[in-house]
Amino acid sequence: MVIDSKNLDFQELNRRIKTCESLDITVSGCLGQRFLAAGLKDKNITIEGTPGNALGAYLHGANLTVIGNAQDATGDTMNDGSIVVYGSTGDTCGYAMRGGSIYIRGNAGYRAGIHMKAYHDKFPVMVIGGKAGSFLGEYQAGGVIIVLGLGSAENENIVSNFCGTGMHGGTIYIRAKTLNAKFPPQVRVREAEKEDLAKINTYIDKFCMLFSVPRNTIDDRPFWVLTPNTDNPYKQLYVQN
Repeated sequence: MVIDSKNLDFQELNRRIKTCESLDITVSGCLGQRFLAAGLKDKNITIEGTPGNALGAYLHGANLTVIGNAQDATGDTMNDGSIVVYGSTGDTCGYAMRGGSIYIRGNAGYRAGIHMKAYHDKFPVMVIGGKAGSFLGEYQAGGVIIVLGLGSAENENIVSNFCGTGMHGGTIYIRAKTLNAKFPPQVRVREAEKEDLAKINTYIDKFCMLFSVPRNTIDDRPFWVLTPNTDNPYKQLYVQN
């Protein structure tokens, strides 16, 4: 089923998506309509163009593919399902994300993965193919964030300032020859070992498959692992011992 969204506002477009009997939908001509597929659980939606803020907010199992860029708050508080962006996405991607996966071929803006969390069988995953802006993983409480830095120079910072500020759970993996960025005291940084890489191989393989990226272009640089500093005060605020 194809929905031409060229002359539809976000409310009418969302109404047509939710009431469409087909489980496989293509939205053509998308230009900034907000809240697309919010809370959906049982559809596969391909979006041609640029969806607006809060794409897939509270997503509950649907699968979204964006042939283009996405704006802010992609996957806000998503619970399950997948979002695949063939371009870049704006700020606060995966805000309070608590399940499912987000794969981005390009870059992510500020505060990607802020308040990301995991609980029981819910384990969120975000893979960023390019670079990430400041405050990546701010107050992260669970799940995995992977930043690949594809297309960046060897000495280029692929995460900006204040990465992991207030981090008290989860893991961030950064692919880089060297890490030149400064990290807050809530974060411990070390080079990844084989056991660490084994935990993310499945996600990297999926990224390569989705975006037709040769695996050897990722294996040519080491990864660094960011985990919470267990001595930091934030853990005592959010985790009951």
